Amino acid sequence: MNNVFKVFFYPRKNYVNKNGEVGIRVFLSLNGDRTQFASELTIPLEMWDDEENRAFGKSSKAKVINNKLDDIEATLKFHYRELTRHDLFITVHQVRDAFLGVTVKIHMLLEVFKEHNEELSKRLGKDISSCAIAKYKRTSERLTDFIKSQFKKSDIPLKQINYGFINSFDNYLTSVWDCGTNTKVKYLQHLKRITTLAKNNGWIQADPFVNFKIKRKKSDRGYLMQEELMVIMQKKFTIRRLEHVRDIFVFSCFTGLSYIDVKKLKGNHIKNSFDGNLWIKKKREKTGIQSDILLLDIPKMILDKYKGMMPEDLLLPVISNQRLNAYLKEIADLCGIEKNLTFHLARHTFATTITLAKGVPMETVSKMLGHTSLKTTQIYARITDQKIGYDMQELSKKLQSMDKALDL
Repeated sequence: MNNVFKVFFYPRKNYVNKNGEVGIRVFLSLNGDRTQFASELTIPLEMWDDEENRAFGKSSKAKVINNKLDDIEATLKFHYRELTRHDLFITVHQVRDAFLGVTVKIHMLLEVFKEHNEELSKRLGKDISSCAIAKYKRTSERLTDFIKSQFKKSDIPLKQINYGFINSFDNYLTSVWDCGTNTKVKYLQHLKRITTLAKNNGWIQADPFVNFKIKRKKSDRGYLMQEELMVIMQKKFTIRRLEHVRDIFVFSCFTGLSYIDVKKLKGNHIKNSFDGNLWIKKKREKTGIQSDILLLDIPKMILDKYKGMMPEDLLLPVISNQRLNAYLKEIADLCGIEKNLTFHLARHTFATTITLAKGVPMETVSKMLGHTSLKTTQIYARITDQKIGYDMQELSKKLQSMDKALDL
């Protein structure tokens, strides 16, 4: 962008001091934006030359005034050049403040992001999880790499973030990190949170995301059919590590607990409830939302199998997520399952095959999964052949009284 910066001087003609002189004001213009301030110089009105924008004549007084005006103009242009070295989008008020000695803080993207993440860390365990904080830190890391790669800098001013920056970051996430659409959405949403914070604080004037639409791709979340789950449950494994992973996976299929929630499941999370049955009552590590899940017979059998084997009151032998998913690939091969078997598939299986397909109301499933919104649960509300069969059997029972009405 070709900036047009201009400096003018003019006498304040409507106010004459006791010495019969008027003050000289400084007028600044930058791309149509204007501001002005007093120069602290005074001059007899008849000495001012409107055309030359300076004092008229060659008197010593005129030379002194003109020299001082030249110094003011040179200093203003110096500040303008210095500001443009660090910030592509400066304002005329920043130039004025720099001249007057007012400190102009340039807010940098990664610096603000770091401060934001530090504030989130203070809320850990209260209204935010370590998982959520880790995702913000990962976004900051991706932005750091992007800025170094694209701009050869360690940080950039928030005012330099525009549509082009966001679009380039979007492309960078695809080309360099091979991020899918919905993964990129998270990174961009985190960046948008920072720009919104900046706008609300007055650090930037406009929302750089105003013309950039973050579009999430609707995904069909994978899950296991009942027949596939039965194959895994009935499989005899000669390798103990695969047996352990299978047990933990099946446990999640019948409880809906995520990897981190299963890993951190302890004895104090299993409680007798109002109905005399055992329930899992635990806040989700990801959101802090309470989830209450009836402990069905199958997961109870798995807990009994590993009872007393784990330290620190932990209930199951959960290995790292990376190793666990690698072993699930082996299990899928041994069981002849062609689906991409990951641990998170267990949670989807609980939502779809174990509960919704069996007629459990969506509101109940949402509560057990610890979802903050029913819309999240609706993602799992597929019409499966199994669900159709269940519904039609229930309908058949209700219509039995009508069977005898037809005289054939």
